[in-house]
Amino acid sequence: MDGFIGALLGIILIDLVLSGDNAIVIGMAVRNLPPQQKRVAILGGTAGAVVLRVVLTALAALLLRVPLLQAAGGLVLVWITYRLLSPSGHGDGADHSGDSFGQAIRMIILADVSMSIDNVLAVGAAAQGDIPLLLFGLSLSLAIIMAGGSLVATLLGKLPWLIYVGGGVLLILAGEMIAEDHFLAPYLGHAPWLPWAISAGLAALIAGLLLWARRGTDRGTHSAAPPAAG
Repeated sequence: MDGFIGALLGIILIDLVLSGDNAIVIGMAVRNLPPQQKRVAILGGTAGAVVLRVVLTALAALLLRVPLLQAAGGLVLVWITYRLLSPSGHGDGADHSGDSFGQAIRMIILADVSMSIDNVLAVGAAAQGDIPLLLFGLSLSLAIIMAGGSLVATLLGKLPWLIYVGGGVLLILAGEMIAEDHFLAPYLGHAPWLPWAISAGLAALIAGLLLWARRGTDRGTHSAAPPAAG
C-alpha cells in the first residue's frame, strides 16, 4: 500500500511539473486566436498530447534505445520557442485567423511530440508497470494541460510580456533535455551546471535571432511606408 501511494504521489508531482510545459506552449500558441478557435485549438492540442503519450508509453523501451532522440526533441523545442516569440508570431491586426489557427495546431503538435518523451519516461518509471496508475497519470495530464493552457492564454492576453517568461521556461526545459540525452551524457558529463549553461547559450542564440528578425521587420515596414507629401 505504501508503494502504491508513493507511486501515485510521484505521478501527480511529475504531471504537475511536466504537463505545465505543454500548457505553456498551448497557451502561447493560441494567444492571438479568436475565442472559438482558441477553445478548439486547446482541446485539439490537449487530445493530441494525451494520444501521443499513450503511443509513446507503449514504445518507451524502444525510445530509450534511439540515439539523440531526447536532444533532438530539445532542439525542436528551441525552434518552437523562436517561432512563438518571433515578430511574425504576434498579431499584426490583419485577418489571418485561418493561417494562425493552422500554425497554432502545428506548433502544439510538434511541442507535444518533443515534450511527451520526457513525461512518458518519467511517468512510466513512477508507475512501475501498474496500468491503472499509468492511465491515471495520462488522465491527470489531460486535466492539467487543458486548465493550464486556458489559464496561460488568458494571462498572456492581459500581460503580453509574460510570453518571454514562458519562452524562458521552454528554453530551460530544452537545455535539460539536451544535457540529459542518454547518448550525449557520457560525452557531456553530469555537472549540475551543464543544463543551465546550455539553456543560457540557447537563450542568447534566440535573443540574437529575435533582434535580427525584428530589425528586418522594422526595415521592411519603413521601406513599405508611402513617402511623405512634399
